[in-house]
Amino acid sequence: MTAVIADDEPLLRHHLNRSLSEAFPQLDIVASEADGKSALESIKQKRPDVVFLDIRMPGLDGISVAKALNGTDPIPLIIFITAYDEYAIQAFDEHAFDYLLKPITEKRLLKTCERIRSYLFSVRAEQNRTDSNSVEAIERLVAKIQSPANSYLRWIKASKGDDICLVPVDDVNYLQAEDKYVSVYTRYGEYLIRTPLKELIKQLDPDLFWQIHRATIVRVDAIERVKRDFTGKMHVHLSTGDVKLAVSRNAQGLFKQM
Repeated sequence: MTAVIADDEPLLRHHLNRSLSEAFPQLDIVASEADGKSALESIKQKRPDVVFLDIRMPGLDGISVAKALNGTDPIPLIIFITAYDEYAIQAFDEHAFDYLLKPITEKRLLKTCERIRSYLFSVRAEQNRTDSNSVEAIERLVAKIQSPANSYLRWIKASKGDDICLVPVDDVNYLQAEDKYVSVYTRYGEYLIRTPLKELIKQLDPDLFWQIHRATIVRVDAIERVKRDFTGKMHVHLSTGDVKLAVSRNAQGLFKQM
């Protein structure tokens, strides 16, 4: 698998190249560019699987480079990089596969690498299963890309004060309906959204998120333990912070497998 890095900061390019070599050794960095025009030329010439693309660069910015790639074959997975949250929504309008906020942390980069690895390996395994030029293979690939597993939310657009943020669902511990809003509780703080829980639960991966109460959705791997009190009521205790959430009687069956 191959990748191109495009960022106007030499130190960031060097750091990202080195970090990727440790986190994702199967990914070969075939070009490292400092401006949008050079990045576009390298992408068209090298045809990489993945592009790490800074949004603000001299000449062509990252958004313009992504737009210029529409219609190319194949279109690489685009990972946008920026120091500015306000570009996140625009970035995802250009079909970004993922989004890294500067300064890039090792933990966040590892998550991105795992997503890339999982996606590319699954697609290539499907291609190798039969002749990639056959109609059957193409139909399977299209079905895989359009399947519900690939349509679950990866980001939640939420507000924090006067700011609009894109919150990775990987960072969400639980969501709780409160009056007209839903509070999104993450390891980094609390955010607000207006989307009702009954709509959110349809967009979240049911293997990762459970609705344990009419007002509460919890991330399964954030649960540390489940306890009943002397009245028989069940509560989940989260592994982060001193958080205890009530489980409705109808949802208690979710925990029989735990």
